[in-house]
Amino acid sequence: MEAFFRTHTYLVEHTNAPVRRGLMEEIDWNDRLIGIKGTRGVGKTTFLLQYAKENFDTRDKQCLYINLNNFYFQDHGIEEFAGEFYRNGGKVLLVDQVFKQQNWSKELRKCYDNYPGLKIVFTGSSVMRLKEENPELNGIVKSYNLRGFSFREFLNLLTGNNFKPYTLEEILSDHERIIKQILPKVRPQEYFQDYVHHGFYPFFQEHRNYSENLLKTMNMMTEVDILLIKQIELKYLTRIKRLFYELAVDGPKTPNVSQLAIDIDTSRATVMNYIKYLADARLINIIYANGQSFPKKPSKVMLHNPNLMYAIYPSKVDRQDVMETFFVNSLWKDHKVNQASHDTTYLVDGKLKFRICDATQSGKQRLQSDVIYARYNTEVGLGNQVPLWLLGFLY
Repeated sequence: MEAFFRTHTYLVEHTNAPVRRGLMEEIDWNDRLIGIKGTRGVGKTTFLLQYAKENFDTRDKQCLYINLNNFYFQDHGIEEFAGEFYRNGGKVLLVDQVFKQQNWSKELRKCYDNYPGLKIVFTGSSVMRLKEENPELNGIVKSYNLRGFSFREFLNLLTGNNFKPYTLEEILSDHERIIKQILPKVRPQEYFQDYVHHGFYPFFQEHRNYSENLLKTMNMMTEVDILLIKQIELKYLTRIKRLFYELAVDGPKTPNVSQLAIDIDTSRATVMNYIKYLADARLINIIYANGQSFPKKPSKVMLHNPNLMYAIYPSKVDRQDVMETFFVNSLWKDHKVNQASHDTTYLVDGKLKFRICDATQSGKQRLQSDVIYARYNTEVGLGNQVPLWLLGFLY
């Protein structure tokens, strides 16, 4: 146990989170069992350590961070370890990469039942279905998603500002006033291209090649998150990777499922399942027509965020595709996005029609009163014309 406390103390003391993630305020920390899901690279470990740093003195040993990557847990269960920690005065156990133990959900249930004074906060992959696939956790676990940096968080980090998030309703009704509060402090257009290129994953701050690091992360998402958690045989990995690549280079469009099935030598149903797994891993976003959902054929498949586009096929990146991908990714957290009739038009929450357009070309269009124009290549808006970058302030 002492070895784990020494590791905990070192990690907490050396944790530096220059931007406080908005999720820290959204979580009800009074709950006894809290699950934090997220894709690789979004900062789940840092998030746990930051929580410990803000709320506990490392000397009182009431809070402990453990990572189930540790080989110790090949021979010891979470419940056994938690029991020893609890009996020695422990109150909060932070468990990283919980899925690395085979019976993790049953172990967490035992902890919940046996140690009423213990709080457990654990992290897992976005591929995990905490309640649907683990009925023993129904009614006792509160699940949250940690996402990559929003454009707002990216701006705050690079400029030292403390801009707050806004709801979609606030942005649509009051964007002209909001922009007047932001522009005197920073010019968003000067940072926007950097964000869509390399600002979503916090590891852009590391002194390594970002694209190479992101490619390694994508490989880990497929090789570990999808194969391990979905229990897919290793021999099918090349099919999943090829499918992902073909979807990526095709850009945002309706997938030809029959052709994809031929290309990767499998059935249409398997292609649809693989597409769903890639979406669960936050590698792609699936856009359906209004009223439709899986297993129906999607109206459009696009990469989860623009950074992935530049890492996979930088020579083929289309500006309009990047902006649409940014739009969907920004709205995805709290809103439902469907494909509307026009190719560049999206239906948000079943009622709001958005069109993504270039502000330098908008003079050639006749504006429709029932459409909200999310415009790029501009910092300002007017009426139903909203600067696209401001939607990066939704979280």
